[in-house]
Amino acid sequence: MGMLPFAQFGQTGHRSSRVIFGAAALGGMSEARAIKTLDLVASYGVNHIDTAAMYGAAEDRLKPWLVDHRSEVFLATKTHERIGSVARAELERSLERMGVDQIDLIQLHNLVEPDEWQTAFNKGGAVAALNQARAEGLVRFIGVTGHGLRIPSMHLRSLTEFDFDAVLFPYNHSLLSIPQYLEDVAALREVCHRRNIATQTIKAVARRRWDDGTEGHRSWYEPLTDTDAIQRAVRYVLSQPDLFLNTTSDATLLPLILEAAQSDLSRPLDEEMNRDIAEFGVTPLFDGAALDRI
Repeated sequence: MGMLPFAQFGQTGHRSSRVIFGAAALGGMSEARAIKTLDLVASYGVNHIDTAAMYGAAEDRLKPWLVDHRSEVFLATKTHERIGSVARAELERSLERMGVDQIDLIQLHNLVEPDEWQTAFNKGGAVAALNQARAEGLVRFIGVTGHGLRIPSMHLRSLTEFDFDAVLFPYNHSLLSIPQYLEDVAALREVCHRRNIATQTIKAVARRRWDDGTEGHRSWYEPLTDTDAIQRAVRYVLSQPDLFLNTTSDATLLPLILEAAQSDLSRPLDEEMNRDIAEFGVTPLFDGAALDRI
């Protein structure tokens, strides 16, 4: 078995595995299976966990495992709340659910709609409340996340208002085939590089949306399952040294993703990626309009 790649996580001072465990995978698991899953990712060297208050029981499932492993991982969670007092209350619940005194990174989840953005940044909004929580030592760093084609440009707007420590956005070959999205992502990465802001990505192994809706599926999108295609999709992200890859909520794919991250990380050829798009019917998950509102 090879070694996972590691990199400094922006200006946090933490050297994170460039594969970040997306703990949404724990949301519907039993406690026993969740602990086995966490032990698995830790055995590969993953030292960074990303969860959220809205990921079902994910924060609760982390609690027993963190009793013995809290000092070994960078722990991130998210709030979807925009009003300061409500975001603060949710943060306190997250601390309680995970049984910890401090979270390394709290993130404003999917901050993209203009009215929500305004509420979050206004007086009494979530940004000020989370900044206050940082001053009190409940969190160490603050980030902003999102999905959809508008999110890179909205992150740029957010970064003009507040010095976030991390951003998160979708990144895969089919999405970056959309010229405007490619341009927006490049602009965001340039700003993040200049300001030493960590750049996290999601949806690396996305194939398309489910034909029958999300009910009964392990993730809300249909992932790739072909081993070689997953390896290429992982390399497509990790060949870019500034990017971190957050794993899918389909835990059955974790070994394939982790093994791919330990292999040659050279960028796959565009013709290989285009062949996967044709063979596996890969389509962008977002369209900048209706499909973005999930």
